Amino acid sequence: MNDLNINNEDMINQREKALCVGLNLTSNSLRKSEIDIEDSMKELIELVKAAGGEVVGDLVQNRHTIDAATYLGSGKIEEIKNYAESLDATMVVFNDELSGAQIRNIENIVGKKIIDRTTLILDIFAQRAHSKEGKLQVELAQLKYRLPRLYGMGGHMSRTGAGIGTRGPGEQKLEKDKRHILNRAASIREELREVSKNRETQRVQRSKNNIPIVALVGYTNAGKSTLLNEIIKKHPEYEKEKDVFVKDMLFATLDVSLRKAVLPNKKEFLIVDTVGFVSKLPHDLIEAFKATLEEVKYADLILHVIDATNKSSDIQRLTTESVLKDLGANDKETITVYNKIDQLELDIYPKNQKDVVYISAKNGINIDKLMNLIQESIMEKTYNVNLLLPFERGDIFSSIKDKYVLDKFEYTAEGIDLIVSLDEMDYNNYKKYIK
Repeated sequence: MNDLNINNEDMINQREKALCVGLNLTSNSLRKSEIDIEDSMKELIELVKAAGGEVVGDLVQNRHTIDAATYLGSGKIEEIKNYAESLDATMVVFNDELSGAQIRNIENIVGKKIIDRTTLILDIFAQRAHSKEGKLQVELAQLKYRLPRLYGMGGHMSRTGAGIGTRGPGEQKLEKDKRHILNRAASIREELREVSKNRETQRVQRSKNNIPIVALVGYTNAGKSTLLNEIIKKHPEYEKEKDVFVKDMLFATLDVSLRKAVLPNKKEFLIVDTVGFVSKLPHDLIEAFKATLEEVKYADLILHVIDATNKSSDIQRLTTESVLKDLGANDKETITVYNKIDQLELDIYPKNQKDVVYISAKNGINIDKLMNLIQESIMEKTYNVNLLLPFERGDIFSSIKDKYVLDKFEYTAEGIDLIVSLDEMDYNNYKKYIK
């Protein structure tokens, strides 16, 4: 998908200098996000860093309405031009999604590369997606974003070269006409349907094995991947190579990771890490990643991981819950996991509850309590029974012994006597042997 190979050393040497610009709408009816402008701008700055850029300055304009032509008004854009020149900035990044015409008009005044928040997020995804499915999803989202902007941006769509906002299909010649883009998008959708079929086959197989699935969801950089790595360490087949990538940045990991884990009672389950969310996450990106995120719909339990140190954690929680609702997974049993309590200034936080736990994935604090909550949730769906199996049904005994931790078993004159907690499927299969 990429025409240019950009390694990390090149990115450091060619790091772009960004001026970040935000709009604080003073009209409540026009606000698109509940997150306050200060936190939103901090998030934008972190996004630029995650894309490999360097932030040399930032500013916020208070306005009652959006200017249709230049977003902030031509007078303010002239000020931005002078400010960007004084900072030696190579690009200006806006904190909202701009129309093609707005980008063209602003670039004509400022004379520097202009990108919006959506382009920035898509660029990060283009860098971080490694699986075939992830790359296809990102390319589809980029094409859908650029399609309505073909004519608004005019010749600016021909912009090529390295740097933020040009990765992915952006590095191809963007003089593609509308039909060409639509054809490519249709081709990608077809490829994704094939990938989705394979994923469905894997789901059916997992369903037959009846292994519980726990899904990690939450805001980006809340610590989901760190928590996954901590949980899988207890599995007897654990190897360091199975750890997922962890870094203190937004969208450090994108591709879905599925790993084996084990409960305190030795029952095996699968834990899946999903792409993190962020405020103003592009709609096209959510749509493109729905097939991946749908793993959450098939989970038996959701762990909603929240950064306890973030003052906007309540808004981040609502953002995640909104996406889960869009996916039809908002009615799933959920444990809310407040992470990073080791970074709180005061070692004071509410007590753990049945569906809420306070942990530090990095330092292993309260991981045992979280695992007990997961076990309680999963075991709620099981039946504790006393079975008496005929000796000739040793195959059933072997199957149960491989799949469950037996509370007790002994060979008697009548047969194999055992006590075990079975899931609903096995309970229905073997209930005729209940003693």
